[in-house]
Formats: sequence, structure tokens, C-alpha cells
Amino acid sequence: MKNFNYGIDHLTIGICLDIAAGKVKGIINDKAAAGIHTSWKEVEKIVHAHFPVYGINTGFGPLCDTRISEEDTSLLQSNILKSHSVGVGKPIPQEIAKLMLISKVHALAQGYSGIAPQTLDRIIWHIDNDIIPVVPEKGSVGASGDLAPLSHLFLPLIGLGYVNVGDDKHPAGEILKEHSLQPLVLGPKEGLALINGTQFILAFAIKAVERLNNALNVADLIGAMSLEGLMGSSRPFDARLHAIRPFKGTKHVAKRLAALLEGSVIGSSHIGCDRVQDPYSLRCMPQVHGASRNAWLHLKELTEIELNSVTDNPIIFNADDTISGGNFHGQPLALPLDYATVAAAELGNIADRRCYLMSEGRYGLPKLLTEHAGLNSGLMIPQYTTAALVTENKTMCFPASADSVPTSLGQEDHVSMGSISGRKLHMVLDNIEYIQAIELLYASQALEFRRPLQSAPVIENCHELVRQHVPFIKEDRIFAEDINALHQLIISGRFLSVATGAAEKHNINISDDDEFGIY
Repeated sequence: MKNFNYGIDHLTIGICLDIAAGKVKGIINDKAAAGIHTSWKEVEKIVHAHFPVYGINTGFGPLCDTRISEEDTSLLQSNILKSHSVGVGKPIPQEIAKLMLISKVHALAQGYSGIAPQTLDRIIWHIDNDIIPVVPEKGSVGASGDLAPLSHLFLPLIGLGYVNVGDDKHPAGEILKEHSLQPLVLGPKEGLALINGTQFILAFAIKAVERLNNALNVADLIGAMSLEGLMGSSRPFDARLHAIRPFKGTKHVAKRLAALLEGSVIGSSHIGCDRVQDPYSLRCMPQVHGASRNAWLHLKELTEIELNSVTDNPIIFNADDTISGGNFHGQPLALPLDYATVAAAELGNIADRRCYLMSEGRYGLPKLLTEHAGLNSGLMIPQYTTAALVTENKTMCFPASADSVPTSLGQEDHVSMGSISGRKLHMVLDNIEYIQAIELLYASQALEFRRPLQSAPVIENCHELVRQHVPFIKEDRIFAEDINALHQLIISGRFLSVATGAAEKHNINISDDDEFGIY
């Protein structure tokens, strides 16, 4: 197994996800260990020197002017974990909590936080053994760090809180005993270093980069299938058109769509027809999907910067040089997460329009994509579901980062609310994956009415995969079962995998350029 050196190597989104999946092992090498040890000893010097440094020998937030005695500096750190564990709501997914652990280790291992080596070793033990703390989803305002969720994340270090072992929730103290481990006694600054940071926002951003990337790739594939079902034109994807308006995302989508449609018999069958141009939901896929890709690129860039940053406070350069700054503030991620939420929602908006277009009975397709409309409603009502999901997504597009509620008696008078931005983005993505499943149902049905004409190889392979799970619709049935089956194909990655395999087999280039990858 390949190793990743915490605190030293550059951590990409893909590598972080691979560590979480157990494909890469994160370690602390000798160079990182030396820096961690040095920073830890510098904090001890501060304690003995008795000059005030925030969070080491002072209280927190509005209590920053309250001095803490040398003998109480350790108790101060365990107290902060307990008092700040105020999260509510459902637990976040275990993968998100694990990404929080991984990104926190990488930040602390850079040697500016005064963390004890044994504390990092214990966090890595949790990662390596998949003993993942239970973290409630709500309670962070995304500045002064993700205080509440990070407090819950690290309660198990001191034998408190809960952990997941597989699908089972256990008191952390019991699991430590089973492994013959003692709760840690936190040293000066350690509690503050653990909970002061953006790792809750960051973990949601990491996973969102992966999920939105998948949704973008699926959007191009299903959009191409819909275009073929509607006998639309591939001419709007000509590279010359996009060279004179060269947005990166637009060019990328046009290139992919052109490659997916090249060699289609359906496409060549209506060259020279009297249809001058297609509706926007077909013709403008490069511009709309591409704009969402531009937003994704921005989110990926900023997420990777944050992933390799130190975000706690104060920062320890040495015992005589500490800075109380604002690296914990979530605004740098809150804004792009809100932007990405709008970008994701737009994938659903345009997909819903294509579903509606396929149900209208235009361009040689039967009304509601059924040959016996009347007795059968056909694909009338699935578009109601896309309409509902699209509208639900619109209600979540208001940017959480546009609001701020002062906290900590006014000491923390501007906060990012980025934790909400991250959670909302995933709620929108949940809906997008269902909208895409419904469009896939429509597109696969529409293609059947073009037989015996065949589409291009990748599209035909995708259609064949659909038909292995969802048969052609001859009469009404419980369409929720079809939608759920297609949804599973999409979220499992099998739909994209089959498309990629078919493209490779036929030497069709639909793979992401390096800039559009996550490694």
C-alpha cells in the first residue's frame, strides 16, 4: 500500500478520499515528527514563561482576558472539548467524519499547532482502525473553527463521546478499554488546536468535489442520450464555436459531447432536415453544464488550498512568536460552496427541461413516451418529481454565507455559516442524483423509438446497461422502482464505469483532462 506523509506531502482531494477508503496509508515520517515535537516543546516554554498567549494560559472567546494558572492549563483543554460539544441533529456520515480526522491530522502535522505527538498517534489509530467518532450535523457557525463538530470528533481522545465501529455505535470509553488504551490527558493548547479549524466545512467540501464531479460527468452522458432520443443536432458542440468563447468548462463539455455522439447513425439520419435549431436544453448543454464545471473548478482549487493549510489559532512559530489570527474563519470555503450549490442545482434545472421536452410528443416521439396514452399515463408523472426536486433545490440556493449572527458575546462578530453551505450542497446533490435517474429513464425510453437506428457506441452501451435493470415501458407500472434502480446505477458509479469502459474499448476520448481530475 502506498504511504502518504502527513504534514509533508501535498494532499489532494483524491488522495484524501483514498486514505479514507483504506487505499493509501497516512503516516508521520521523521521530518514531520521533528517539527511536531519542536512545536509541542515551544508551547511548554510559553506555559512556564507566564506571558499571556490566547488559549494556552487564558480563557477562550470573550474570556481571553482571564488568566489560567500553570497547574490548570491541562484541565482547561479537556474542559473546552466538553463545554463545546453542543452539536445537535443526526450524525454526519462516517466517511465525512473520517475525512475530518484525516484533514485535521495533516493540518496539525505541519508543526504550527503545539500538538503532542501521542495525540496525533491516537487520531491516526482511529483512522487506521475505522473507529470513527459520532459527530452531530448541526451547531457550527463556521468561524472560530467548526467548534461544536470538532469537539464531538475529539471527545473520544479523552474517553468521552461515542464512536462507530462498523454500523454500531458505542461509548468511546468502552472501545478504548477493549483495545487496552487509556484516555489521553491533553496538554496546553491541545484542546484548542483540535477544535479550532475548518475541518467540518472542509470534509463536506472534499466529498462535494467528488460527488459534483460525478454528477457533471453523468449530466453529459445522459444529456447526450436525451439529445439522441430527441434527434437533436451535435453541431452546437463544434470545437470552433467554443474556441471563440473559450471558457474552460464549456470547451470541456463540448469536447465530451462531440466525442460521445461521433459516429451515431441516429445523428447522421437527419442531416439536412428542416429543423433549424434545437431548444436550449439540448443546444446549450456546453454553456450550462460548462458553467457548472467552472464553478466546480473553483471549488476544487480552494478546497485543495484549504486541505494543505493550517487553520487553528493561535499559530505557534516559536515561544516568542505567536500570532492570534483568523485562519479558522470559514469564509474562503463558504462562498465557493454556495456558488457550487447553485451550479449543482442548474444541472437539475436543465435536466428537468429535457424530461419535459421528451414527454411533449414532438420530433417524432409519442406523447408521454408511450404508444397507448390514455389508458396508460406513460411518463407523465416522473416529470412531476423532477419539478418538485428542482424547486426544492431552488429553496436551498440562498447562500448561507450571506448571513452572519454574532456569537461569543460579540468577540466573534462575523461568522461564515460555511458549515451550512457544505451541508446544503450535499442535499442538492442528493436531489440531482434522483433527477438524473429520471432523465435516464426518459432518455432510454426515447431511444427505443428511433430503432432500428443506432446511436454512438458509448451511448448504446449505456442504454444496454439500463435495459439490464429497467425494461422498455409498454404499459404503466410502478415507476418508482425503475427510478430507484437507475439511481443506484448512478450513485454506485456503475453507469460512469460502463461508459468509461466502452469509450476506452472504442478509442473514444471522454476522460477528464488533468485539470478536471481530483488527483
